[in-house]
Amino acid sequence: MTGAVVPVVRIQAQDFDVAAEIARLTQGRADIGAVVSFSGLCRDEQGTLSALELEHYPGMAEAEIARIAAEAVERWPLQGLTAIHRHGKIAPGDNIVLVVAASAHRQAAFEAANFLMDYLKSRAPFWKKEHRIDGSEGGWVEAKEADDQAAQRWKPSE
Repeated sequence: MTGAVVPVVRIQAQDFDVAAEIARLTQGRADIGAVVSFSGLCRDEQGTLSALELEHYPGMAEAEIARIAAEAVERWPLQGLTAIHRHGKIAPGDNIVLVVAASAHRQAAFEAANFLMDYLKSRAPFWKKEHRIDGSEGGWVEAKEADDQAAQRWKPSE
């Protein structure tokens, strides 16, 4: 590994370019043998959503994601790690979240990306509110128990 890996963590309203973020992480790097990326999109399962509004606690959200990313860097031999999460009103089909993990070998990259997403879904301080096509508000989206259960698998056995 070439020095300490400092994860890139951004919370932003503007969209991101998945390919550009991967290129930024890998540019000029011959020590990277695997890049795993996950991009999460706003979905509209019933055809009634005009936007999903994501609110966050500024400062706290960045700190929590940075803490989780730092833990991933400690647990797996990574050459790079990026986590980007959007806030504001996001239309169906638009990007919400991106995780990119780079390592010499695929297993570390897969596991680190999976770990980071599990914790982003269950622990990062974001709140989601649905806005409907008919102009009504769909209310706040409840956290899913399945997300909490997925994150539990990463806890060290005692």
